Amino acid sequence: MPNHKPGNFTRTSRALAAVALLFSLTPIHAQQPQQLNLCIACHGPQGNSQNPQIPSLAGQPKVFLENQMVLIREGLRDIPQMKGLLDGVKDADLIVLATYFSSQTPIRAAAGPVDSETYLRGKVIARNMLCGTCHLPDYAGRQQIPRLAGQQEDFLLFAMKQFRDHAGPGRDTIMSASLYGLKDADLADLAHFLANFK
Repeated sequence: MPNHKPGNFTRTSRALAAVALLFSLTPIHAQQPQQLNLCIACHGPQGNSQNPQIPSLAGQPKVFLENQMVLIREGLRDIPQMKGLLDGVKDADLIVLATYFSSQTPIRAAAGPVDSETYLRGKVIARNMLCGTCHLPDYAGRQQIPRLAGQQEDFLLFAMKQFRDHAGPGRDTIMSASLYGLKDADLADLAHFLANFK
């Protein structure tokens, strides 16, 4: 006859509960698209980039991420490093990727010291250009507008130069118009401010 002592029943119940929990969590991981590991390989753990030239995806608005991935997949946004990586990826998988990265906590990417004069010049430029109107006062972004706060400084500078100098398919014409006429030094100040924004 089986031993039904209270202690044995509790250990068995805990073991069964642990197994049930394990099986209940498995589908979550199984549902992640295979592209997730490719994304993390370049964009960093949880989407926090370790490379100054590659943007962080963590904490970006979900709609922004979805839109950008569709533009890249359809060839409307030409990013040589991304060429072919999203080919044939279904909309449902893009939504899963966007949901994952948008829910991650962004970590400030700026690695170097903050130059207070550059930071203040960038702050004035951002205020005068009303950057906080669309990107929000904390530069966290919203909907189809990206988070700028804590983004890689080198990437921000590169992206702003691209908007200013190479308006075309896949680029936001509002941003191209907003940055028109700004000098490289102005963009560098703005990138330093946004990367180090507190």
